[in-house]
Amino acid sequence: MSGDIPDVQAIRLIRSQCLALIAELTLQPKPSYQFEGQSVSWSDYLGRLQEVVEWCDVKLAEAEPFEARSQAVT
Repeated sequence: MSGDIPDVQAIRLIRSQCLALIAELTLQPKPSYQFEGQSVSWSDYLGRLQEVVEWCDVKLAEAEPFEARSQAVT
């Protein structure tokens, strides 16, 4: 069963943590800024977190069992 696979558990944990960060960022948005030549873009960070969640969704879907139906003709 896929729920017993450690990789699946790790991906679920990563997805959960990213969703928590997304919730925090959207509840208390922060402005982007530059400091000593470094820039911080919270909207880029939010976008990357969303990409990670999408990647996790794909990987979790791939880990699920599936059924293939076929029909033989003789």
